[in-house]
Amino acid sequence: MVKKILSICFLLVVTLSLFACRTSSTNSTTTNSTQASTSGTTSNSTTATTTGDEVVLRECLGLQPTLNDPLTVNSEIQALVEVKVDSMTLAEKAGQMVQAERKTITPQEVTQYNVGSILSGGGSTPAGNTPEAWLNMYNSFQQAALDSSSGIPIIYGVDAVHGHNNVYGATVFPHNIGLGAANDPELMYKIGETTAEEIAITGLDWNFSPAVSVVQDIRWGRSYESFGECADLHVSLVQEYVQGLQQHNIAATAKHFIGDGGTKWNPSNYRDSNWAFTNPYAFMLDQGNTIITEEELREIHLPGYIEAINAGVDTVMISYSSFNGQKMHSHNLIQTLLKDELGFKGMVVGDYEATHQLPGDFNAQVVASVNAGLDMLMEPDHWKDSITAIINGVNSNKISIDRVNDAVSRILTVKYINGIMDHPIKELDTAYFNSDEHKEIAREAARKSQVLLKNENDILPLAKDANILLLGPGADHVGLQNGGWTIGWQGTMDKNVSKGTSILEGIENVLNNNNGNVYTSVADKDNAEVVVVVLAERPYAEGIGDNGSLALNSPTSLPENITALNQAKSTGLPIVVILLSGRPLIVTSEIKSWDAFIASWLPGSEGGAGIADVLFGDYNFTGKLPVTWPKTNQNASVTINKEDYNSLFYLFPYGYGLEY
Repeated sequence: MVKKILSICFLLVVTLSLFACRTSSTNSTTTNSTQASTSGTTSNSTTATTTGDEVVLRECLGLQPTLNDPLTVNSEIQALVEVKVDSMTLAEKAGQMVQAERKTITPQEVTQYNVGSILSGGGSTPAGNTPEAWLNMYNSFQQAALDSSSGIPIIYGVDAVHGHNNVYGATVFPHNIGLGAANDPELMYKIGETTAEEIAITGLDWNFSPAVSVVQDIRWGRSYESFGECADLHVSLVQEYVQGLQQHNIAATAKHFIGDGGTKWNPSNYRDSNWAFTNPYAFMLDQGNTIITEEELREIHLPGYIEAINAGVDTVMISYSSFNGQKMHSHNLIQTLLKDELGFKGMVVGDYEATHQLPGDFNAQVVASVNAGLDMLMEPDHWKDSITAIINGVNSNKISIDRVNDAVSRILTVKYINGIMDHPIKELDTAYFNSDEHKEIAREAARKSQVLLKNENDILPLAKDANILLLGPGADHVGLQNGGWTIGWQGTMDKNVSKGTSILEGIENVLNNNNGNVYTSVADKDNAEVVVVVLAERPYAEGIGDNGSLALNSPTSLPENITALNQAKSTGLPIVVILLSGRPLIVTSEIKSWDAFIASWLPGSEGGAGIADVLFGDYNFTGKLPVTWPKTNQNASVTINKEDYNSLFYLFPYGYGLEY
């Protein structure tokens, strides 16, 4: 067979534009065939033209968006807010400034304390976990708020970070890392709109999404919540998603302000996570310290917030993390950068008990957060104490009444803008919930998020009448396709809990209509002509997913991965590997025996259908790596933002992705 030539060209964007090209054979080892020298490129340096068999590398230009003129609040709403704030007591105002968890508050307490907001944390659901159960719960709390002395309705928040993922049967989209691979703004709008429609069905009105984190170290357990390592992706995707959500009166949240994706590895931050699964690396990155200059902070981590503010985002959530040693929940950047310089007029909310990480006793922590610019404290278990601390802070002149009035004004403005003040009680209409239209959008998102990294001898696409041996822990498991933040905070390992189309089902749907066959036992190897192995990480969320190893058998990976690979190699058949993961894993040695390799990320409830679409060639691969794929763990914290970034050092560079 005549060797095809892989030509990778890079455009060097410096003072002058220069082309540097390198060719290599696709029949050489994968580690070599997917490399190209960039000779000391910077974050503004890599792109490639595409014709024939050339590989297109998505470029990272370091785009810095322009802040639009601040959006003005309707004068009628401003007047209503002003009148309402002037009529409220200090206790009523303090109540508006706290958010309680649904499990720690009763409707009667909502009435008594004038509580401003309630949230459902990951996995916190009403009995039955149906849209009707959610709506009934919401209306119960809402009526209680209307019966309070202030009569102000609550705003109810939830982490619907990839669809309304807490609710059983909801449409679940790929996590952000997959959407960064797809990089389709129009699709992002549709995902925001679809998510908003399903949230609205359950009565809720506030989504703690999107995360505009720019991951700089893929060992981070929240890597999959990021669109990628280059802020260009956030410039491309954030505004459309926010507008899709808010067009349907669901308040969006840009989070976590600011620099949460840039924290440094610190073993001393370890926390025991054995209640979830054994992980000796838990919290060694998450909620840590981002140690960079303010110039770097602005260049890498700010663009997503500018895009969100340009889109009119209603709320911004503050990060657990620190910037150069100071926790963001007491940092002056909330006021000086977010509210003053960027002109953000919406509500600033804290993260889950993050105020508790500040110095001093609880009263001092609340005072520091409020004075730094937090308008609402997310205090699931200590909401009563927070109300008392705010009142005491004002009475002791540690918090000014002007700061409280500003906070309450921002909270009420968000409630007015989203129609909560005028229409607090909702009616059930499940027509759109997990509808065929919504599932088709999820399928499109899954399909476009797939990244083809190796395709030796054009083994893909597979024939629709093929005989396929399907192995691996992710082969028939929608829970592994969804990952964390699905049904439960940490996701679920129970394959019967998540509803959707598994990879097995997606493949079966094709083969059964074309006289093909799929086998799931290695005993049937003699009936097959190719083996497809679906490897997977286990579901995880936040710092519990921090991982200093990233191997296929590391703490966040599944031990069945190695078993499945050994079984596949024993068959002597060509091997196609699909990886379900929230980030790249180290496969430098293993990939040499694979004929094809697909990074599927966490493709969501319709992942099986979307993967089948490209696996059998009904659609071409269009996804590109949103993060650098390292050869070793030592490369895990290297991104295209580094001035000395050189593609030869990595298994696959940022922006890499093959097509048919």
